[in-house]
Amino acid sequence: MGFSSSFSQRKIQQITTKRTIIDSTKLYSNDNDEEEMKTLKVNSIDVLNGVVTLPGSKSLSNRCLLLAALSKNGPTKVKNLLDSDDTKYMLQALDQLSIRVDTEKDSDTVVVHGGSGPILSEDKDIELFLGNAGTAMRPLAAALCFSNSDGDKKIVLDGVPRMRERPIADLIDGLQQLGAGVECVKETGCPPVTIHPKKIQGGKNISISGKMSSQFVSSLLMAAPLVDGGEEDIVIEIKDELISAPYVALTINLMKQFGVDVQITSSDNKNDDVDANLGIAESLELALPTPRFTIRGDAQYVSPKEITVEGDASSASYFLAGAAMTKGNVEVKGCGLDSVQGDIEFADVLEQMGANVIRTKDSLAVNGLKEGFTKLKGVDVDCGRIPDAAMTLAAVALFADGPTTIRNVYSWRLKETERMKAIVAECTKLGATVEEFRDYCIITPPEKVKEDVEIDTYDDHRMAMTFGLVACGEQEGLNVIIRDPDCTAKTFPTYFTTLESVAQRSSN
Repeated sequence: MGFSSSFSQRKIQQITTKRTIIDSTKLYSNDNDEEEMKTLKVNSIDVLNGVVTLPGSKSLSNRCLLLAALSKNGPTKVKNLLDSDDTKYMLQALDQLSIRVDTEKDSDTVVVHGGSGPILSEDKDIELFLGNAGTAMRPLAAALCFSNSDGDKKIVLDGVPRMRERPIADLIDGLQQLGAGVECVKETGCPPVTIHPKKIQGGKNISISGKMSSQFVSSLLMAAPLVDGGEEDIVIEIKDELISAPYVALTINLMKQFGVDVQITSSDNKNDDVDANLGIAESLELALPTPRFTIRGDAQYVSPKEITVEGDASSASYFLAGAAMTKGNVEVKGCGLDSVQGDIEFADVLEQMGANVIRTKDSLAVNGLKEGFTKLKGVDVDCGRIPDAAMTLAAVALFADGPTTIRNVYSWRLKETERMKAIVAECTKLGATVEEFRDYCIITPPEKVKEDVEIDTYDDHRMAMTFGLVACGEQEGLNVIIRDPDCTAKTFPTYFTTLESVAQRSSN
């Protein structure tokens, strides 16, 4: 079975052909020939004003696709699905696994025809290429371990060279404790991942590390309801500490929408009697740093029939930051007070720096600075809950009054690139003094940020989006040149044109 999808076909073409430059005469100039790496010059922005409707969340989009593929009583209509490289890889993988996905014409809506449990593809060996999409690699590595029958089929998950440097051993360890036939490269603890799907029984207690990536925990949680029937529960315990807890809360919230409840307690039993009226995020917060998750052995995913992907809170951070930097007025629609995403907390950091933040149920806005502030001030903040949005803070720090310390971001080193090194290198290019430590950095802004600096993006979407904001700095004529701007296709292909839509300049 295949999927008739203009959505997927657009993405396959975009990934496998040479990237094309965004056509924009106001914001950018293209100074390279066809054979050189493409660049965009982002011309100095006086102020950001306007409204931005956010694309769907990357984290939620791929989770929705997978859970819909595992659900009974479908099909499931997924609305506001992110159109990006990462979702392309997940869609392509589902196609290879014989999961039918239909796309409504010229739409961000897909219909997933689930398989009522473990994914049952044709009885043959399969190789899935997942690029650098961690939100596809980790969840699929867990879910594809499960089968309704034992056999000799082999599934191999692989990706780009950087994916082969991104650790996955903690997840493999947890899956092996369940009894899964799975392994990664022993010497590196990284992909490729080789899976021999089989029946896996419940009644297991798993203990894994949560210090490296919350995606390992989320992947185990999403796969747990695929055990082979019975009444025996699966228990997943964090043996050290759980980082990026809001992403795990996001996963558990989504599982609930697909009919599976996860009980949250603490490994040290400090909240076994937690108030049942508490929400998922609150319960998880009480259970930190070593939560325990229990999934009933008879749990099954049931299609909600229709689900809308919330706007991406990480993407919201760029426009909120740009508004604060330029003392502008920008509203981002698609996530707000009711959001399940932890990155909405970036608005709290901007508020601490002096931004005037306005929150509604489904939107966030920055309207200049708070009374008494003439400039954003540097902060010392723990960003362990918002590691993706924390990158945006690096750009804001270049123009703040005083140094900014970004703490608890060791996970930067394990992402699409080695983000700590990348942040340090590019901020230094711009004139900042940056002190690098194992899991934090201190950025001291220069008296004047260097102009027309060419920023390396390391094939990392967030590096491109973050440093595009340098043009929002309160400094006349501050242009910045972004190398390989099309790397934003991983999560936000239209980022720079969206930035242009709210940018105002005296020359306009």
